[in-house]
Amino acid sequence: MPVSLNPPALSDWERPFGVVREQAERHGLRALVVGGYVRDRLLGAERAKKIREVDILVEGQGAIELATAISAALNLHPPVVFERFGTAHLDLDAGHALEFVSSRSERYDPASRKPDVTPGTLKDDVMRRDFTVNTLLMEWDGTVLDLTGRGLSDLKARRIVTPLDPRTTFDEDPLRMLRAVRFATTLGFTLDPSVESAIRDQSGRLQPPTVSMERIRDEFSKLLVADQVQGGLELLDATRLLPRIVPQLEAGKGMQQGGWHSHDVFGHALLAASLAPPELITRLAALLHDVGKPAVHELRDGKPTFIGHQEIGASMAGPALRHLRYPGEVVDAVTKLIRLHMRPIQYDPEGWEDKAVRRLVRDAGDQLHRLLALARADMRASHYPDVKKIDDLEGRIRRLDAGAIAAIRSPLTGDELMARTGRPAGPWIKRVKSALEDAIVDGTLPPDPQAAWQYLEAHPELLAS
Repeated sequence: MPVSLNPPALSDWERPFGVVREQAERHGLRALVVGGYVRDRLLGAERAKKIREVDILVEGQGAIELATAISAALNLHPPVVFERFGTAHLDLDAGHALEFVSSRSERYDPASRKPDVTPGTLKDDVMRRDFTVNTLLMEWDGTVLDLTGRGLSDLKARRIVTPLDPRTTFDEDPLRMLRAVRFATTLGFTLDPSVESAIRDQSGRLQPPTVSMERIRDEFSKLLVADQVQGGLELLDATRLLPRIVPQLEAGKGMQQGGWHSHDVFGHALLAASLAPPELITRLAALLHDVGKPAVHELRDGKPTFIGHQEIGASMAGPALRHLRYPGEVVDAVTKLIRLHMRPIQYDPEGWEDKAVRRLVRDAGDQLHRLLALARADMRASHYPDVKKIDDLEGRIRRLDAGAIAAIRSPLTGDELMARTGRPAGPWIKRVKSALEDAIVDGTLPPDPQAAWQYLEAHPELLAS
């Protein structure tokens, strides 16, 4: 029984699809939709609503020609063209794009990601793709073509299978191993046993120069924000890929924690990540928040302690994230969250004065919301009874006006401090300004310059060398 999508085009794609079909006919080209659009339409539900990019497969060598014609017909900027591969990218608007590719076959040098590309048939093209569920084609009337003979059945079985022998598929591009786990995680599929075995055998190839850290980072980030992230991380670990991405987690395996903890350090990290909101910075912080524990582990009176693991963890997370080529703002946010992650958990509704809450707000800055979310995930990933005290802390922060606290700045500028003291610029300026801000947060100093000078006269040690 033929499979067909009805309607072929979702509302967002009606006009672009119509223009592609019209221009293909005008230029004597056969063009079909391939890959994710077809897969996600067949899966339906929420995935079909989130399609933002559609791949167009052009039989023969007309992909660039077609993309150029469509950009002109739609009055868009010319497509970005990759002559070597015969592909083109065309942005339709801020949230939609078309990718054009000419049917081709590829051969890879085992030491490189860059393939030798030659023209090929539609069958050649789909067989070179990563997984059978991504090989399905759609004609403009909605008819679905399954040239591998397995795509539809694997999609129905919710199974990740490669069109060729998985060792060949992964040897050509080792990033496909990580993509297999990512698709299994985000789609809720299972890995075919042959695929899982091949990943374990070839996991060592997931590293530069064969695969760039940027590509690894992008796939890992997509997995991290998936709903079933814990299962995905466990599958990464089972296939030996996780140590290739975040080797710093390995030392936590088997390290028991005692107290409220229900898992070893490694298991707790994975569970905390799954309980954190599905947002990259918070998930990264949850995954790495206890990465410093093995380095400071001690037994005292027979009980494990991890004194100072927050600072050590932050100092370890920074290099790990930079190695994965995360941008500086992500590294800074994650390391700040790790450094501060115990503070909300140590909150005592009865014992903390308002000034302690204000200091937490000031120290967390623009990461306050994420810090409270991380604390909840950390506590829920243990036998801790509940997170009511974090709710209490959040309410107290609202009453104290977190926005006003975060906006507190030193009443004295660096130039004013240098002019009055006759001292040159240096680290002392930051130290003095921070002390003045702390005093305002604590309620012992009004936020005006005259009071600030009087405060410094009363605390001459702040101006000492």
